[in-house]
Amino acid sequence: MSKQLKRFVWRESQNGLFKETRIIVDTQTGVNYLFVCEGYGGGLTPLLDENGKPIITKNIVE
Repeated sequence: MSKQLKRFVWRESQNGLFKETRIIVDTQTGVNYLFVCEGYGGGLTPLLDENGKPIITKNIVE
């Protein structure tokens, strides 16, 4: 049985007191997302380049 690639992987993570920031990559599309969680709230948004297009990571390795 072949190993299946996870749909989302963490590329980078920074943690602080009650705050967490992560860059998450969709392995199917390559789109990068910024996830921020602080206390009981959080948010997720795609990372965009200077032209407003999503930042794409190619050759994703789990």
